[in-house]
Amino acid sequence: MSDPMEAVRRLLDLRHRGRPEDLPSVLTEAAPFLHAAEIAVLLIDYGQISLCPLRGTPTAAPVPVDGTVAGRAFVSTRMTHAPAEDGTWLWLPLLHGAERLGVLQVRTKAELDDQLTTDLRTIAALVAELIASRRFYGDAVEHTRRRLPMQLAAEIIWNQLPPLTFAVDGTVVTAVLEPCYDVGGDAFDYAANGDILHVALFDTVGHGIGASGLTTLTLNTYRNARRSGLTLADTCRSIDKWIRAQFPGSFVTAIMAEFDTRGGMYHRISAGHPAELWLRGGRPLTPPPSPTALPLGLGHMLNRGPRVTEHALEPGDAIVLYTDGITEARDANGELFGLGRLTDFVAADLAARTPAAEMMRRLIHTIVAYEDGDLRDDATAAMLHWQR
Repeated sequence: MSDPMEAVRRLLDLRHRGRPEDLPSVLTEAAPFLHAAEIAVLLIDYGQISLCPLRGTPTAAPVPVDGTVAGRAFVSTRMTHAPAEDGTWLWLPLLHGAERLGVLQVRTKAELDDQLTTDLRTIAALVAELIASRRFYGDAVEHTRRRLPMQLAAEIIWNQLPPLTFAVDGTVVTAVLEPCYDVGGDAFDYAANGDILHVALFDTVGHGIGASGLTTLTLNTYRNARRSGLTLADTCRSIDKWIRAQFPGSFVTAIMAEFDTRGGMYHRISAGHPAELWLRGGRPLTPPPSPTALPLGLGHMLNRGPRVTEHALEPGDAIVLYTDGITEARDANGELFGLGRLTDFVAADLAARTPAAEMMRRLIHTIVAYEDGDLRDDATAAMLHWQR
C-alpha cells in the first residue's frame, strides 16, 4: 500500500539514532510504501569513476559512471530510467546543495506517474541530507567511497576541504584533486559571505606528510584571516608570516580571490602562481597579471606588499584556477599537456553546456589518461562560473 509519509517518517528516525550503514535496511523497509521492490544508495567514489553501493547494501556491485544509465543520472543530475521485468528502474541524483553524492537506485513495481516521481524525488533529497549529516558518525561512507587505501597525507588534506561543488545565485564554484588517494600538497577553499564569494587555490612545495602539514597551516590561516575580516593583501601577509615562522624555507604558491556575485568584480592576488584561465563566450581572454606577489612564505624578500588586481566579469564568464600539475602533465613522449589543451578542453565543454562539476571531473580524468594513469605531480583545478 502506498504511503510515502510512512517512508519519510522511517527515514527521519535516522536523524536521532542509527549509523550510516543503517540506511540501506531502512530503505528496504520503506520501499513497499513507495511502490518499490528495492531501493539502494550508490555513492560516487573518490576518483569519480564508479557509483558504489553504500556499505550495508546487500548483493550490489559498483556501477561505472561512464556508459551507464545510472552514471547518466549522476552526470546530468537528472532522473534517468530503464525498463525492468516487472516495473521500471530509476536512478535519481543524490544532491547535497550542488554537491553530487551519488544516485538513488529504485526498482518500482507500479507504473511510474507524476505523483510517484515527486515522492521519489523527495525521498532522494531526504536521503542525501541524511548521508551528509550522518557521515561523520561512522566510517561507512568513507569505506564505500574508497576503492584503494588512502595515504595519511591525503587523509589529512581531504579532511580539511569543503565539498567539491557549491552554487549560489547563478554562481558555481567546483574543484577536483588528483591523485585523490595520495594528494598532499594541493588544496582549495571557498566561502560565500553575502554577495562575496571567496575562492583560493594553494600549491605547496613538496609532498607527503610534510607538505600536508604546511597545507593544513595555510588553509586554516587563510580561513582565520578571512573570518577576522582581513583584506586580501593582509590575508596574504598573515599566511606569509605564519609559514615563515612555522616552516622556514618552505613556500606555497596561491591564487586568492574575492568575487562579487552581484556586480561581477573579481579581485585577486597571485602569489607566485600560474595565471587563471579566463574564458568569455568560449574564447580565452588576456589572463590576469601573474604573479602579483611572491609565493607565500617568501614575501619578506620584497620590500613592496602584495598587489591586488581587479577585473570585471560578464555573465557567462568562466575562470579556471589550476596548479602546474595540470599544464605540466606529460605524455609518453614527454609532451606537455599545456595551456593550449586546457583552454581547448574548457572551451569545448562550455560550448557543449557541460555542467561545471562534470567538466572538472572530465578534465581530471583527461589529465590522468594523458599521463597514462601515473601522475608525476598533484593536479588540482577549480572553476568559477558566473551564470547570473
